[in-house]
Amino acid sequence: MAHELRKLFSQEMGIAPKELHENGSMLQLKVGSSTGMNAEAVKDNVAFIDEDTSERTGIEVKTPWDVEGADVLLIHNAGEILAWPENPGAFAVILNAAGISWTLSSELAAYDSINYGLWYDDAQFARVALKHAEAARKLKVKRIVLGECGHAHKALAVIADRILGGDLNIPRHSFLPLLRDIVASGRLELDPARNEFPVTLHDPCNLVRLMGVVEPQREILRTICPQFREMEPHGVDNYCCGGGSGFAIMSGQNFPDWRFHVSGRKKLEQVLNAFRDCLDRSIPKYLCAPCSNCKGQFRDMLAYYGLWENHRILYGGLVELVVNAMTAVKPGFIDWEWR
Repeated sequence: MAHELRKLFSQEMGIAPKELHENGSMLQLKVGSSTGMNAEAVKDNVAFIDEDTSERTGIEVKTPWDVEGADVLLIHNAGEILAWPENPGAFAVILNAAGISWTLSSELAAYDSINYGLWYDDAQFARVALKHAEAARKLKVKRIVLGECGHAHKALAVIADRILGGDLNIPRHSFLPLLRDIVASGRLELDPARNEFPVTLHDPCNLVRLMGVVEPQREILRTICPQFREMEPHGVDNYCCGGGSGFAIMSGQNFPDWRFHVSGRKKLEQVLNAFRDCLDRSIPKYLCAPCSNCKGQFRDMLAYYGLWENHRILYGGLVELVVNAMTAVKPGFIDWEWR
């Protein structure tokens, strides 16, 4: 019902949130990314990420671009490239080490999995989804794999089924089963002792409650994190981070107050309860949130409540934990001090 109301406002009345339309879908279709980065800027940023990741891991990292016939076209939320560069860096380390044939695309909009039309306008949604599929068709890849972005999963792996037919109906998958298979295969030598700190898992709504991808991430965490503990409730019963449906990127009016004091409060309680036996600041703790939208909400909410300063709760993705456990990588990929 909320979606239909938003669609009515946008498509019939020309009313849409600036963050979603003007600075979101329109910017992505014009420039290539809702971050404002064009292909050249994205490539420059990724090259810097490769260089930094190589230095931090001790492994030479080079991200492949526009490789025709690759097994996997990986599409990141471009916000990761700007705000959380360790995430695309970790993906590159893992896929290269596992021997996966993969590539990124420099086609317009195809280097950013964001599709804000999902939240307010079906026509804008379709335009972006078609750009993603057309890039995959042009490169003749075998499948599209979506990185750590929940709404991108819903957009391209679920809703886009309604418009992608014929040779545009390219298999589209979550990164989670692929990552689970890589970890389980033994292709990476992993030392769980490197992740010897309390870890809890946030379940992104679109990945878990909508798509039912529940166990792969838990199989990985049970393998590489000796102190993994669940939130309660969890899985399909877990609470939203408080930034869903585009709320995490909304900053006007009273949205921050709503996110911090209303929509995010239950999630904050879950996080604190998961770490209730180790809240002392001397014990570093990791909140695993494999979704860019959720990480944006956690970044703001943890800062607002001082959870890093007071309790040393760090948030981040899942692939970072995998790289941190790789014995071929220099110790300390997860940086407990930079925040």
